[in-house]
Amino acid sequence: MRIWRAAIGAAAMGWTAGAAAQSTLPPRPVAVTVQADRPVGTLPPVWRFFGADEPNYATMKDGRKLLVELGKLKSGEVFFRAHNLLSTGDGTPAFKWGSTNAYTETKDGKPVYDWTIVDGIIDTYLARGVRPYLQIGFMPEAMSSAPAGTPYQHSWRPGFDYKLIATGWTYPPKSYETWAELVYRWTQHNVERYGRAEVERWYFEVWNEPNIDFYWQGSPEEFYRLHDFAIDAVRRALPTAKVGGPDVAGAGGAFMDGFLKHVSSGKNYATGATGTPTDFLSFHAKGQPSFVDGHVRMGIATHLKEVDKGFVKATAIPSLAVKPVVIGESDPEGCAACPGRSNDYRNGTMYSSYTAASFARIWDLAARRRVNLDGVLSWSFEFEDQPWFAGYRQLSTNGVDLPVLNVFRLFAKLGTERLTATSDAQVPLDTVVAEGVRGAADIGTLATRTADGKVAVLLWHYHDDDLPGPDAAIRLSVAGLKRGGGKVGRATLWRIDGDHANAFAEWKRLGSVQSPDQDLYAKLEAASRLQPETLTVTAGAKGTTVLDVRLARQGVALVMLDK
Repeated sequence: MRIWRAAIGAAAMGWTAGAAAQSTLPPRPVAVTVQADRPVGTLPPVWRFFGADEPNYATMKDGRKLLVELGKLKSGEVFFRAHNLLSTGDGTPAFKWGSTNAYTETKDGKPVYDWTIVDGIIDTYLARGVRPYLQIGFMPEAMSSAPAGTPYQHSWRPGFDYKLIATGWTYPPKSYETWAELVYRWTQHNVERYGRAEVERWYFEVWNEPNIDFYWQGSPEEFYRLHDFAIDAVRRALPTAKVGGPDVAGAGGAFMDGFLKHVSSGKNYATGATGTPTDFLSFHAKGQPSFVDGHVRMGIATHLKEVDKGFVKATAIPSLAVKPVVIGESDPEGCAACPGRSNDYRNGTMYSSYTAASFARIWDLAARRRVNLDGVLSWSFEFEDQPWFAGYRQLSTNGVDLPVLNVFRLFAKLGTERLTATSDAQVPLDTVVAEGVRGAADIGTLATRTADGKVAVLLWHYHDDDLPGPDAAIRLSVAGLKRGGGKVGRATLWRIDGDHANAFAEWKRLGSVQSPDQDLYAKLEAASRLQPETLTVTAGAKGTTVLDVRLARQGVALVMLDK
C-alpha cells in the first residue's frame, strides 16, 4: 500500500509540473480539413469490446456500475470477455483470478455441474446491455492433468513474477470427452436459460493465449484437440453458434500458422472431418512502455507492428481471409494488474490519447490489409476495493470513471460512414508503425457522418513521451456541409484533457484523498464526465465552415456539426 501511494504521489507531482510548464509554451498551429461530401468507406464500431482476468468483479458494486456505463455505449452490441469462467473455486476474486465452480466431481468420480455463479455473471452482463464474448476456460480442478502436488489456484500478487500464475488450471484435461461434455452441457444450459436467439449473438472461443506457457502447459496439438472438442460440443448444443479463436498472444508465430492450417484443412480431433468450424479469427496485440529519464515513454509502434502481423496471418489462407477478425486483447502493455513506473500513464490523459491514436491506426491498418475487422478488445475493466487511482490498467477506480473511458464515449458518437479528413500535423501511418511518435507530436483526425446526418470529427494530440509540450491551436475547416458555408445550426465540442473529463486531475486538486466522503465522491464523479461546449462557427473560403479548437498535449476532442 505504501509503495502504491508513493507512486501515486510521484505521478501527481509530475502531472502538476508538466501542466504548469505546458501553459507557458506558445501553441502549435495545426490545419485540419474535412470533406463532408467525400466518403472514404466505413468505420466499423470495433471499440465495443472489453475484458478482464477477474470475472467475479462483474457482480460486485463497482463492477456492476461500470457495466452500466459500458452497456450505454452501444446497448446490446457491447461484448465482454473474461478468463476463469470454468475455474474451480467459490467465486472469490483475486488479482488475475476468478472462479465459478461450474464442474466438480463426487468422491466416486461422478460429474457435478453447477451454473449458479457463472449464471450470475452472465445475468449481470445482459441486464446492463452487455453480451458475452464467451471464453471457454480454464480447466476445472477435477479435470486437470497437472502432476500430483501441483497447486491449482495461484497465489500471484502485484510485483510477483508473472510466471507464478501457471498452476493446475493451465493443464490439458485428463479426458477430452469429459471436457466436451462440460462444454456441451454449459452451452445447452445457456440456450435454455437465455434463448437461442440471444446465445446466437455471442462469440465462443476456447482458452487464452495457448501459445505461451503462462496459460497452456500442453503442446500445440493438444490445444488443437482441446479446441476441436469444445467447438464441436458448442455446435452440437447450438448449431448456429458463432465460434472461433484462438486468441493467441501476439500474432501467434508458428503456433498460429499451425492452428490456421489445422482448422482449414487438418483432421478434426472430435469429428474426424476435415477442418474445424471457424466464424472468426482472434489474436492479441500489446504495446511496450518504458520509464526513461524520469518519465513514461509509450511503445505504440510495438503494439501496431503486432496488429499488422496478426492481420497478415489472418488473411494468409484464402478460405479464412474473409472471416471477421477480433483483436481479443489490444492494450498499451501486457498486464492490467501489474504495477511499475512504466505503467504510470494509466490514470491520466496519456492513456486516453494513446487509445485514440492507436485505434485510428488500427482502423487504417485493417483497411490497408483488407481485413474484415469486427472488434478491438480493450483488456481493462476495474479492480474492486483497491486504493484510489492505484495505477492499474482499468476504466474506473472505486466506481469513478477514468479519462480513458471517455474516449470510448467519444467513439460511440462517431458514425460508420468515414469521411475524407486530413491534418497537417498527423504523423504518417508507416512512421507510427515503424518508429512510434518520438519527434513532433501526432495531432491527428478522423471524421464520420452519423446516422442522423451530422459530421463528427475526432481529434487527438498524442506523443509517446509523457512530457510537457505546446497546445495545438487547431483550425478546423469543413467543406461540403449540406447547408453550405457560414453559420450552421450549431457545433458542439467535448474534450478530455487536464481540465476536462478528468477525475484524476480533480482528485489531486482535492488533495489525493484515499477515503473521500460522499461530497468529495460526488465532485469526482462530476469531474469525470464529458461536458459539451458550444463552438463559434464562421464562414471560410469556398463555402467552408471554420472553427477553432485548442487541444492540450495528450488531449482528445470530438467536434459535432449539424448537417
